[in-house]
Amino acid sequence: MCITRRKIFQSLFIPVLTCLLFTITIDVCAQDEKILLANEYYNTGELEKAKDIYESLARRPKNIPRIHSNYLELLTSTGDFKGAEVYIDRVLKFYPNFVNYHIDKGIIYKSKGDQERAEKYFDKIIDLVKKGNFDVRATAQYFMRKRISEYAVKTFKIGRKKENDKYKYALELANVYRLTSNKDMMVEEYINFLKAYPENAEYVKNTFQNLLTEKDELIGMQDYLFDKIQEQPNEEIYNELLIWVNLQLKNFRQAFIQARAFDKRFKTGGQKTMEVGIIAFENKDYKNTVTIFEYLIKAFPKSDNYVMAKKYLIKAREETVKNTFPIDTVEIRKLIVDYDALVNQVGFNPVTLEVMRSEALLYAFYLEQKDKAIEILNEIIKRPRVNSNLVARCKLDLGDIYLLIGQPWESTLLYSQVEKAKKEQPLGYQAKLKNAKLSYYNGNFSLAQSHLDILKLATSREISNDAMQLSLLIKDNTMLDTTDMAMKTYASIDLLLFQNKKQQAIEELDKMLKDYEGHRITDEIYWLQAKILLELGQFDDSIILLDKIVNEYPYDILSDDAYFLMGKIYEEQLFDNQRSMEIYQDFLTKYPGSLFSAEARKRFRRLRGDLIN
Repeated sequence: MCITRRKIFQSLFIPVLTCLLFTITIDVCAQDEKILLANEYYNTGELEKAKDIYESLARRPKNIPRIHSNYLELLTSTGDFKGAEVYIDRVLKFYPNFVNYHIDKGIIYKSKGDQERAEKYFDKIIDLVKKGNFDVRATAQYFMRKRISEYAVKTFKIGRKKENDKYKYALELANVYRLTSNKDMMVEEYINFLKAYPENAEYVKNTFQNLLTEKDELIGMQDYLFDKIQEQPNEEIYNELLIWVNLQLKNFRQAFIQARAFDKRFKTGGQKTMEVGIIAFENKDYKNTVTIFEYLIKAFPKSDNYVMAKKYLIKAREETVKNTFPIDTVEIRKLIVDYDALVNQVGFNPVTLEVMRSEALLYAFYLEQKDKAIEILNEIIKRPRVNSNLVARCKLDLGDIYLLIGQPWESTLLYSQVEKAKKEQPLGYQAKLKNAKLSYYNGNFSLAQSHLDILKLATSREISNDAMQLSLLIKDNTMLDTTDMAMKTYASIDLLLFQNKKQQAIEELDKMLKDYEGHRITDEIYWLQAKILLELGQFDDSIILLDKIVNEYPYDILSDDAYFLMGKIYEEQLFDNQRSMEIYQDFLTKYPGSLFSAEARKRFRRLRGDLIN
């Protein structure tokens, strides 16, 4: 009997349930279609049709989240503020705890020009945030979405006060100030964030580097930090950021003064000053580099950084000597004495092995003592547990020296060893480039090109650029010359220049101008002559030749090289900043696609006094 009743019930209930579900499904689909249709009318500008459908849909609470933005925007944009208020009041009855809808009510008052009422309403919302009715972040974020940034700030500050944490929401506030271009307050809040989370110092510095792009902005931050340090001299963050600001401004002298004070105040053993000195060296400010490392050596003679400081001090002096033409061999010998003294004082370690390599290169390329250089480099290579990259660099150096003394087979053997050992690594690419140049010097241009074609795709920008330039040089001067004789002669003179046989190179270049008069290689000859004259300190004569390349061969591959080098000579050798600025500015117009464009722009801006990152 019970089974019979259950069967009767099932036979009656299941069809009813199925019918009910089918009806609900139809209704949902109908609502979906209405929403799609209303949105279509809205998007195509048929606002009255859209409004009628939205009004019908708004009677059901579940439809509101899907139509709210479009419907409210439609009402306010068409001036139907009364309809908008009726609608929003209905919405708030359905969703009284959803802060976005409360903010939208204030926006309706704002849209119709009732600013006072809108502000009172927004203040009421802020008060509810204070009492815990609404989430701080959600409220502030919606204020920001609606571009009411002042109330986003108020919301975060109320939250900060409510939670009794003066650094709370610092990152969020910094972002608000960033979006509203209030950079002074942005800086203050990022620093508040750092105080709460000091481990994020690099993140904040990187953010400042991206956002504070004008010199005045960094100077403003500098002034702010000075004031803060006066108030709180022992606050490490202010001191560290002040050093950072001076580094961004390339004011290495001031950065050194601040770093020195930092090290004394926080007992860091000269570490911060060391960092500043290395950055100054990398930025080629050798004068301040020398000052910084002389101080470190004197102030911290027993520091772990002592040897590194000595190394950088001598390296800074070395770079100064090597970039002052003509090069003074007396100064080169003084550098070697200093390097020797450091090695004898400290003994062998990773730093002094690097020092010995620098010393070997001075012997080889500036004092014509190749045997001594080979001896030192082999000593480094044979020492136990030497870093493999240092060994590879020393082998490349040895290859260069064997090329200096006319033993190219030894050179290619060493280059190939490094190429194999450091395959797909920067040192491996460097070795391949040296092999390509060796083939070029020997007049084997097809083999050189096979190397260069690979190197043009190298990950190192410097190596790929060098490969591209050599490849263009070969192609430009061999495509119309089936014998390649002019290019082979030029390559052999280029080798003489590498071997520091300047006088012989000049004589051969003069002979080439006569033997190949009118040949397309003439601008290349002028180029080598200009480089030799530059190294001999004959700057005016060098500029005359470079100017001939620019004016007589404006469309050849060396035109931009020559013009850029002219700018450098005026800047670095003749100290005529005005003329060098004129050249760099004109360069950017004449050669916008040149490999030197970025560097020319940077040099021009630096000479003009702009902030360069």
